Amino acid sequence: MNTDQAFEVHAAMRQHGIAGTVTPVTPDNPGSTWIVLDADGRDVTGSVLARVAAARGWRSERGFVVAR
Repeated sequence: MNTDQAFEVHAAMRQHGIAGTVTPVTPDNPGSTWIVLDADGRDVTGSVLARVAAARGWRSERGFVVAR
């Protein structure tokens, strides 16, 4: 993911309590690809992106239910 996506993913992780550290693959180059690492330093980007997408999909919405 790029820098903008990393910022959005980090914000969603904080909002939904998803653990992990968002960091660039090349620490000296913040413009490089970003990944998510767990506490043991393993790349968990795929599973975190899936959890973020699922958490965003469960937003409550306002509306009415009309019974016929």
